[in-house]
Amino acid sequence: MVTDYFQPQRTIMLKPKIFIAAALTLVLSFGANAEDKFITVASTTSTANSGLFNAILPVFEKQTGIQVRVVAVGTGKAIRLARNGDADVLFVHHKPSEEKFVADGMGIERFDVMYNDFVLVGPKSDPAGIKGSTTAADALQKIAKTESPFASRGDDSGTNKKELSLWKAALLDPKSVSGGWYRETGSGMGATLNVASGMDAYAMTDRATWLKFKNKGDLAILTEGDPALFNQYGIILVNEKKHPHVKSALGQTFVDWVVSDAGQALINDYKILGNQAFIANAQPGS
Repeated sequence: MVTDYFQPQRTIMLKPKIFIAAALTLVLSFGANAEDKFITVASTTSTANSGLFNAILPVFEKQTGIQVRVVAVGTGKAIRLARNGDADVLFVHHKPSEEKFVADGMGIERFDVMYNDFVLVGPKSDPAGIKGSTTAADALQKIAKTESPFASRGDDSGTNKKELSLWKAALLDPKSVSGGWYRETGSGMGATLNVASGMDAYAMTDRATWLKFKNKGDLAILTEGDPALFNQYGIILVNEKKHPHVKSALGQTFVDWVVSDAGQALINDYKILGNQAFIANAQPGS
């Protein structure tokens, strides 16, 4: 009888414990899921420093509940991060490197996102006389001929890769005189522009960063408009077959949103001092 009396009580006493344990499991599970609902995007300093991400990411996060953590570095380093599986999405601006990333099986598919252009800036006094040059190659030849100071990022970024390709097109190898009139800063675009401003040097920069840059000093845009200065951005989902921990579903949601009409409209709407910073041109499957 004693056993019959206490057995129901033990059952009754156990129910709250089971309920509490189950509730704690649900709470912890929900917390873990909430914390996991983020992606890492390896991108360039230009997309971050221009303010573009500050303008568009809050909208994406509000619509999807997915937090985007941006690692803003040079394109070369961003690609290395993605190759190592340290990012879910790659958003950079050097198409040959992006296409190789996909060809190597590291990325699923590359999509055009937007473009702007590069410009050559320098002191208003223009000692090399590049103002009015119709091509970047002509301007760079004049800078080299006069040995006028030129500040290069020298950091394997998309901008640096583009700059070196332009020197090559001008049949010049500035690295052979690195440390002389050609100065490699090993830094991002903003820091390199600061160096150029401080030493009255020429430099190449993407237009969006230039518009946002506040320490222009005596620098001004001197050469622009050459088709060779075109600056295309692309986005790629990292391949989970290479890195199984990649958050493919969340990353794909971000890629789809960026190239969607809504994402493209936000990119087009972003302006710096009244100037459109980027022109959206996504074409899925491009």
